[in-house]
Amino acid sequence: MSLIRANSILPAKREALRLETADGLGLVGELAVPADRDPVATLVCLHPLPTHGGMMDSHIYRKAAWRLPALAGIAVLRFNTRGTSSVQGTSDGAYDHGVGERFDVAAAVEYAEFHDLPNIWLLGWSFGTELTLKFGCEPAVEGAILLSPPLKKAEEADLAVWAESKKPVTALVPEFDDYLRPAEARERFAAIPQAEVVGVDGAKHLWVGHAERALDEIVRRVAPGVPLPLPKEWDGEMTYGDASAYADRTVAAFADVPVT
Repeated sequence: MSLIRANSILPAKREALRLETADGLGLVGELAVPADRDPVATLVCLHPLPTHGGMMDSHIYRKAAWRLPALAGIAVLRFNTRGTSSVQGTSDGAYDHGVGERFDVAAAVEYAEFHDLPNIWLLGWSFGTELTLKFGCEPAVEGAILLSPPLKKAEEADLAVWAESKKPVTALVPEFDDYLRPAEARERFAAIPQAEVVGVDGAKHLWVGHAERALDEIVRRVAPGVPLPLPKEWDGEMTYGDASAYADRTVAAFADVPVT
C-alpha cells in the first residue's frame, strides 16, 4: 500500500480534448474516466477566476482528475475557459467577465451529453460557481456543487431558475471564506429551497489543506454508494505529477483580490 499524496496520480483513461463553442472557439480540456469500469457519475469542472490564477489545473480539480476515477468511479471533465492558460495549453479567445463564458459551459455539457457520460454534475469553484448558477441549469445536468461561492455575479433570477428546476444544489462554504461565509450563505441560498449549505470548519477560499474534505463531500453527492471517507492509501499502480509546474499559476494568486 502506498500513501496517496498531493501529486499522486491513480490509474484512469485520460484523453486530451478540444471543446468547440457555439461562437467558434476551441477550448483545451481533458477527460479522465475509470480505467476498468464504466463511470457512475460525471463532474464537469468550472474553474476559479482565470485573471487571478484559476484554471483547469487548480489543485482540487487536479486531485479530482487524478484520484476520483479510481477511488470513486467518477468521470472528471475539466477545461480552460476562453483565454485561460495552464500547463495543458491555452484556450482560444479572451476572458469575457462571465458573459461569453456561457458558451464554454454549454460546450462542456454538450460534450459530456454527446459522449453518453452518465449522471452529469457541474462542479464550480469561486468564479466557476457564478458560471454554474448563471448558465448551468441545463436539462442534461443533474445538479450542482459549489465550492466557495462568492455570489457576486449570480442574480436573483439565476437562483430562481435553479429553485424552479428542483435540481440538487450543494454549496460547500469555508468557515473563513474571503467573500461569503456560512451564515450569510444560508441566507442567500434560501432563494433555492432545495439548496444545502455545508459549512467547512477551518477552511478558507482556496481549500488549501482541505482538499480531501472537499472531495469527500463531492463524492457524497454525486456517487452516494461510494464508501467515505475516500481511501488515503492505494494498493496498485501509481505515478506522480510535477507539482512545481503549477507553482506560478496557483489560485493563491487571487486570495486577497476581490472577485470581479
